[in-house]
Amino acid sequence: FLQGYVVSVPKRSLDAVPIQIVCQNSIFNGKKGCDEFEALHLWQKALQVVEFAKNRPPNTTKYQQNFCLLLKEVLTSSPHLFTKDEKKFIESFTSLSEDSQRLFVRLYTRKGPWFRLSTIMYPEICNPQQAVKELSATGYLCLFEDTTKLHDDEMKDLLSVLTVSELRDILCTLRKKCNQGSRKQNLIASLLSCYKGGSCLVLQRLILERTEICIRTSPEAESLFWRAERLFFLNGEQDLSAFLLVDLGIVKYPTYNCIILEQIFSNESDLLAYEEAIEVAQVIDQSLDENNFELVLRCIMIADSRISCCPEKLIDSTSPDLMAIFRSCFSASWVYSKVILLGISFLECERSPLKVISPYLYSGYALDLSVEPRYKDAIHLLRRLLDCFTCDTRRGYWTVRLSVDLEHIGCPNESLSVAEAGLLDPWVRAGSRMALQRRVLRLAKPPRRWKTPSFSESLKRKIIEVYIQGRPLNCEAGRKSRFYGEDGEQCGVEQLALQYYAREGGWQGVHTESGIWMTIFGLLMWDILVSDVPNVFRTRFQTAPLDMETDHFYLARKSLIEPHLQKIHDGLAEEILITSWELHMGTACRGVNWDQHSLSDLRAAVSCIRGPCLASLCRHLAQDYGSWSSGMPDLLLWRFHGDYKGEAKLVEVKGPRDQLSEQQRAWLLLLMDCGFNAEVCKVSTTGTSP
Repeated sequence: FLQGYVVSVPKRSLDAVPIQIVCQNSIFNGKKGCDEFEALHLWQKALQVVEFAKNRPPNTTKYQQNFCLLLKEVLTSSPHLFTKDEKKFIESFTSLSEDSQRLFVRLYTRKGPWFRLSTIMYPEICNPQQAVKELSATGYLCLFEDTTKLHDDEMKDLLSVLTVSELRDILCTLRKKCNQGSRKQNLIASLLSCYKGGSCLVLQRLILERTEICIRTSPEAESLFWRAERLFFLNGEQDLSAFLLVDLGIVKYPTYNCIILEQIFSNESDLLAYEEAIEVAQVIDQSLDENNFELVLRCIMIADSRISCCPEKLIDSTSPDLMAIFRSCFSASWVYSKVILLGISFLECERSPLKVISPYLYSGYALDLSVEPRYKDAIHLLRRLLDCFTCDTRRGYWTVRLSVDLEHIGCPNESLSVAEAGLLDPWVRAGSRMALQRRVLRLAKPPRRWKTPSFSESLKRKIIEVYIQGRPLNCEAGRKSRFYGEDGEQCGVEQLALQYYAREGGWQGVHTESGIWMTIFGLLMWDILVSDVPNVFRTRFQTAPLDMETDHFYLARKSLIEPHLQKIHDGLAEEILITSWELHMGTACRGVNWDQHSLSDLRAAVSCIRGPCLASLCRHLAQDYGSWSSGMPDLLLWRFHGDYKGEAKLVEVKGPRDQLSEQQRAWLLLLMDCGFNAEVCKVSTTGTSP
């Protein structure tokens, strides 16, 4: 048998525990308890455990393993995006001591940038002082010293590590005014003003006297590891916490194969341009929040000049590569297009004059700084977007905005021409197409146009309208309408409509807008979503393929999608739904909300919707998920007639002051074309039709 005991207690909590194992034969009732072979087998197993512990030390923390795995995979998959020195720097991380690795990851994932060394206490880090020395010597950390020259922003960050009492103490030492009730930010502002004015040369020494050693991750390390994170996750939302959520079982991602045949970024310059564009996008977001109008305009200038200088990067409209289209969201030009669109909204609404010495100039165009909304500037930028991005589903939205802005400045003929040209654009779809049709119909009257557009009859199609009366709780403009329900409780117009349909027709249902449909689509099309298509799954943390909102999704899987839709058409949707639910319950998937919709509700809805209708709806979503994944009717209703046969109805609910959007109108007409029973329920305080 085997005997073992602890030789000594380890000095540190996470150190290996030394044990001694003794293997010996035993005699029981005159017989050997185990033969030599069994004893040898047990001993070999014990040795294997010891060897495994050597190769994988038990004190390696999970977050440390995850960080090292991230770096390894990025260097393996994208070595061409780093210089020789950058790769050497990243590779050196795994050569650091265990304490140094853990301390760096801890600091990297915390909100800083500065930290007091005296406050860093983690049970898994045995010697933080020694780790700081190693990290500083290898360029991973920066230390704050009295001789360090700091910029104003850096000084502000450093002052933030002081307590309120310490800030007051420094102000008193400097004989500056300090009110007892001052908040921390006000105290920091007072000290910062002294530092900016150059009248406080001893401030750094005073800070050091109180904080002792302060540390932060080095700019080089931050930049490189931020890049590695973005390359690993391919978005700005996920970070190392994604590993933790999976490790804890909180989030589970779908099972799929990553078949990578092409790189997202072909070279380092493309990646650096993309990173620069992201920085500009972050600056304009912050500037809009802070009402820094001059900086907003500066960001618009930069974005405009960048997309103007790289036309070769944009997609050729004559023969578009559909795979290039879904990869384009990782280009600098795509990010700059988002910046410009923010700028357009700002210019269309901004009425505050800017105090500047001279107007901003870009591309030979003088930016209007008057107090009126700057529609001419917005028009200039919208034309730029339409000229540069010829294969983009956002073209419909841009074209509508351009046509509207042209009308605002008194150019109805040009507005009409833009709307007519937009209707010939294959990338103008859904609600945007309907909005342009309605604009053309309104503007194209004699003498501008004598011929009635061919689509005029389709716009006149009637959508069934139902009027119900509600007892209003409030009728204030700008606020969502509230009513008293049939039970006397307060409710919105959607809940009031649900009560009406339950009473009048025995309908059951949910108020979900697009939510329940996205869940049904995700469950019915699960196998299609995770099918083996090259380059669309690139990380282990995706909830959908990268091309899901592009034309590439349907065309690359058409041979799989159409047979699957035929099964739905033939009445197998409920069976597919149940199987998908049972196999994938709780797994994160784009559009699928496991908590909001129960399986019983989903089954009832699917069983009451005829197969041809459901197949047609799923086909539209597969062909253009980006255009059709929003704006669906508020209510999905169903009722059974016996023998498990039923019917479904979709209802868009509108309050007393609400109107249908073009996207909602487009959905209702599409649903009617697919064979659905769809209508609009208008809630009024009079109960009469207008």
